[in-house]
Amino acid sequence: MNTVKVSLFLIVMFGALTARSQLAVTVSPVKTTGQKAIVLLAMTNSFAVSVESARAVCFLLDEQGKMVGQSTKWVIGGTKDRLALQPKSGTTFSFVITSPQPWTTTNLAAKVSFSRVVLDGSKLADVRQDVIVTTADN
Repeated sequence: MNTVKVSLFLIVMFGALTARSQLAVTVSPVKTTGQKAIVLLAMTNSFAVSVESARAVCFLLDEQGKMVGQSTKWVIGGTKDRLALQPKSGTTFSFVITSPQPWTTTNLAAKVSFSRVVLDGSKLADVRQDVIVTTADN
């Protein structure tokens, strides 16, 4: 009986140690109208502190995987008029990528990566481990 209790305790403790706070990001499918492509990001902060700012790049890819456009923006904070993302809350951001001529395909995909995430107190998050980017279903 004691072995079962100890095993259960170790499993619970290991799970608590491996669970990480994160910024969860869901990328919606690309919507095009004329010369504009719009990519919506839905972000949720599961950190115990606020996310003061986050900078991301959105690459627009055609059906062969060739980059046909890109945009880099502060998607959270970064300016005085954009607020931090409080713990346990969410927000959205729309990347708008323009082209000099209408898109030649409607089968565009977006790849989003984060280059910088600043937490409360100017602490930097590890974007490779603390930011989880997933793609939404159509």
